Amino acid sequence: MTQATRRQFVASGLAAGAVATLPGRRATAALANDEINVGFISCGGRSNELMGYFEKVPGVNIAGLCDPDQARLSRTSRRFPKAQTWKDLRDLIASDSIDAVVVATCNHWHCLATIWAMEAGKDVYVEKPLSHSQWEGRQTVAAARKYDRICQVGTQQRSDPMQAEIQKYLHDDKALGAIQAVRVNRYGLRGSIGRRTEPLPIDKSVAYDLWLGPAQDEPIFRNNLQYDWHWDWNTGSGEMGNWGVHVLDDVRNNVFQDRVALPKQILGGGGRVVLDDAGQTPNVHFAYFDTGSIPVVIGLSNLPNEPGVKKSPEHPGPGSGYVVYCEGGRLEGQRGRAQAYDADGRKLASFKGSGGNVLHQANFIDAVRSHDRSLLKTDVAVGNDSTGWCNLANIAFRAGRPFSQKDAAAVELPQWNDLICEMDQHLKSHDLSLDNSAIQMSHLLTIDEKTEQFVGDDADAANAFLKRKYREGYEVPTIQA
Repeated sequence: MTQATRRQFVASGLAAGAVATLPGRRATAALANDEINVGFISCGGRSNELMGYFEKVPGVNIAGLCDPDQARLSRTSRRFPKAQTWKDLRDLIASDSIDAVVVATCNHWHCLATIWAMEAGKDVYVEKPLSHSQWEGRQTVAAARKYDRICQVGTQQRSDPMQAEIQKYLHDDKALGAIQAVRVNRYGLRGSIGRRTEPLPIDKSVAYDLWLGPAQDEPIFRNNLQYDWHWDWNTGSGEMGNWGVHVLDDVRNNVFQDRVALPKQILGGGGRVVLDDAGQTPNVHFAYFDTGSIPVVIGLSNLPNEPGVKKSPEHPGPGSGYVVYCEGGRLEGQRGRAQAYDADGRKLASFKGSGGNVLHQANFIDAVRSHDRSLLKTDVAVGNDSTGWCNLANIAFRAGRPFSQKDAAAVELPQWNDLICEMDQHLKSHDLSLDNSAIQMSHLLTIDEKTEQFVGDDADAANAFLKRKYREGYEVPTIQA
């Protein structure tokens, strides 16, 4: 693709009704019987895992590979020597040889890459979190509807049959009685990403302008370009946008059955403490979600229980999962398994699952073949809502002010009080406390469910984080579905 064509690609988006007339694009009816050629945008760790799952789905051909990092592209090309390779994602997207696209890039690229692919007539499987900001997630949903494309978000546990068993147990059988509250956890150790005194030099094998895409061109002071972008607001969404999406999506699915899109109010805080590295996102994070019905709290920590150990702090329930508190007991769920207990702690039931990998990718391919988005376990709109809870939790932290016990007391909920006490004890084991200047927290923020904007106290500070500033040539477009 020439530079002129690339500029035209960005300017036009292959939009304005051009999808139906793309040359060489195979019709949906033909795809029902033909091999589906899948192209992967990114050749990083998660993308390579997804390649392994997709190649187990009958009728799928891994036909295209793309990465601005030549070293990663070359390694993956040796794994799939018959696949075409590209450095520029726009070249893969424009290729008539590709039927569907997998987007497994850094978070800041997810929405724009997905929108460009759908504009070009491709169906898309996009890794979680769907969006890097709430506004661009909404544009991606609009693009899927406008261009009539299949778009699945990679919350693979939705395709685990165990989830339907849990929903039946909680809602149809009402085995534990009425649901009263939910506690969500993500406790997992992560070390320092380092802090350089001089900006990180970018290897010449990386087409850095393409790697940055929509993100700002800012100096990097961590030690590694790849993966650790998660902990930089310019490119990542922190642990809340990493594992947080999975565990909160489980709650939206199993507890609310997707009836609650976004919370009505949120209060959240945390800080990046102990490590003194170049990371910006919190490694201790906590939030309360007012859903209008069942309250939800989430606790997150990447720090050990105390210095020098390799164990997370004590907490109720699974390290990466959720606890559903009911009038007759509780259910503790996590990826691939769950247990139910009565009010006295006796185990009542166990659930066993697969985690959803391969099944989720096969579900996407089934929907592509039939061109029926109703088959999807995580349609883009569902994935946008689950990602939204994480985006809002991040905003609550970023728009916060120094932690205040008075602000925390605005929520009267036992699970919230317990979480705040746990976090304070956790920090004290590192010679800190919630009252430390590094810990900040929002007031109780209110979200207008129709506009998805914050309203009321501190709305301006919070709304500033709903949409990012894009680099020229890589702007996420405003789309009317």
